[in-house]
Amino acid sequence: MFALLLLAAQDNGGRLEHIARTFGVDWTHLGAQTISFGIVCAVLYKFAYRRILAMLEERRRQIAQGLENAAKIKAELDRTQAQRQEVMAQAYAESAKFIEEARAAAARVLEQETRKAIAAAEQIMIKAHEAAAQDHARMLADLKHEVGQLVVQATTTVTGRILTPEDQRRLAEETAKQIAA
Repeated sequence: MFALLLLAAQDNGGRLEHIARTFGVDWTHLGAQTISFGIVCAVLYKFAYRRILAMLEERRRQIAQGLENAAKIKAELDRTQAQRQEVMAQAYAESAKFIEEARAAAARVLEQETRKAIAAAEQIMIKAHEAAAQDHARMLADLKHEVGQLVVQATTTVTGRILTPEDQRRLAEETAKQIAA
């Protein structure tokens, strides 16, 4: 606006006046409109622009705070992720340790059970040998008795006479001695 006034003050020969009339400029109306525009700008600045600018500043601050919070959350997430990885690594190491301990315990139990089974098998074998020896001795005694009976019968048949109980006992003993040898 001041540029127009300065231009008008330096006007040589009314040239500016001629151009202004050509475009239909009325200086009094132009001045009144300029003053009205300045008043409207001042009122808008005081009542509207300050609030709008304050609102924009608050919004900018909220955005900055949101970005800061997002950065904090990302850092916390990264830290939590690192802790989770560390916990997973520890859990894996502990599980491997537990598995190894379980395998060692299983091997010890297997060895103990194997020893118990071998001892039980040996006991069964010893008992079987004892039972077989007892059966053998019983069968041998039965055989001696039967052979003695047969010898007595054969002798009675061959000699044609009845043997006394003492003769039968003596023949049975002699036969048993001969069979045992």
